[in-house]
Amino acid sequence: MTTASTPLAIIVLAAGKGTRMKSDLHKVLHPIAGRPMIDHLMASARELTPERQVVVAGHGREQLEKALGAHAAIAVQEPQLGTGHAVQQAEAALAGFEGDVLILYGDVPFVRAGTMRAMIERLHSDDAPAVVVLGFEPEDPLQYGRILAHDDGRIAMMVEYKDASKEQRACRLCNSGLMAVKSADLFSMLAKVGNDNAQGEYYLVDVVNIATLEGRHCAVITTDDPDEVGGINSRGELAEAEARWQKKRRVQAMADGATLIAPETVFFAWDTQLGRDVTIEPNVVFGPGVTVADDVVIHAFSHLAGATLESGVEVGPYARLRPGAVLKSKSKVGNFVEVKKAVLGEGAKANHLTYLGDAEIGAGANIGAGTITCNYDGYFKHKTIIGERAFIGSNSALVAPVKIGADAIVAAGSAVTRDVADGELRMVRGDQLVKPGWADRFHDAMKKKKAEQDK
Repeated sequence: MTTASTPLAIIVLAAGKGTRMKSDLHKVLHPIAGRPMIDHLMASARELTPERQVVVAGHGREQLEKALGAHAAIAVQEPQLGTGHAVQQAEAALAGFEGDVLILYGDVPFVRAGTMRAMIERLHSDDAPAVVVLGFEPEDPLQYGRILAHDDGRIAMMVEYKDASKEQRACRLCNSGLMAVKSADLFSMLAKVGNDNAQGEYYLVDVVNIATLEGRHCAVITTDDPDEVGGINSRGELAEAEARWQKKRRVQAMADGATLIAPETVFFAWDTQLGRDVTIEPNVVFGPGVTVADDVVIHAFSHLAGATLESGVEVGPYARLRPGAVLKSKSKVGNFVEVKKAVLGEGAKANHLTYLGDAEIGAGANIGAGTITCNYDGYFKHKTIIGERAFIGSNSALVAPVKIGADAIVAAGSAVTRDVADGELRMVRGDQLVKPGWADRFHDAMKKKKAEQDK
């Protein structure tokens, strides 16, 4: 048995209206762990290096076209007349293709590449089944279609729940909807599918019964994880899927050497990368694009997205790292500090109440509380460069574009609009006005006035 040289095509069904989501966003574009659910599925499918990928769309197809770009062909199902009819719409996109076809669902995002591969391998086993179906046994079979199969995995019959008898509904082996079939068989069998059923639709599962009637056999393989084939049709189910994903990712993070003080309060993105001996305190949220090296501490209530943290970095509490934030080794970002598209050099510190945007901060620099890099003029972004070991006093405004030299000092409360040379002190303050006794006279006058009003 070999499948290595057999071309593979992927058909993803995503034509449903998703009415239970009550959303203007296409159902399969709703994110889990910061990634659209269909992207989770397509990423797993890409591990099998498919030659062609087709997404069957209906309502909201423009959104899918924009989201998928050139990564998949879009076939349109209009009107929606069932799953069998949906697969038929992919026939033109697969014209001339000869190989295996894997049929997936855009709202079933967590099918593992290994499971997909097992389906294809079963299709090429010695007994050569016409169709391979992925089955599962949930705790509650609910209204899933049933697979009636022999002990060797050969399918006797498949039936939708609404068409099943009481005895058939007692079967616990359920149909996930996923199939593997050779392209030479798929569309010829679909052409024979009718819609004489309770829904008046063209069921994809009927290809199994058609193959059986023609004297061929079909097979089922069963996933050991029912959650793998869990469909998402509502906001509630989306939240449940997010919770399952996060729980597994937290377990993985700890197994890989990270300490999570309160695991249930930490939320990862699909691509979060953590080194060893990372400590994450409660209520930390990772958006997409975060890489964390070894020995990093992330304190409570911090939010990170698109950031790179090198070894020994300390972040938070209550810090926000936005895309383009790069914290070099042993640098520190403290409470209520926001960093966007800025590099904090090795050992540099911004301990509190600071905004660093479009900036380059040298090694060992110290950024005082309340410092702001004024990077936006209403039309364009401008860069601030702070040299090594520079000291920026509290409550300073650095109006970009501006450069602060190495070892320079900016006095507290300064608004700097011109470059500061290496080793220079820059103090930008108005003269202080002193009027001895003025406050005492003011208080006396106001107290007298208030007393007269209160009479």
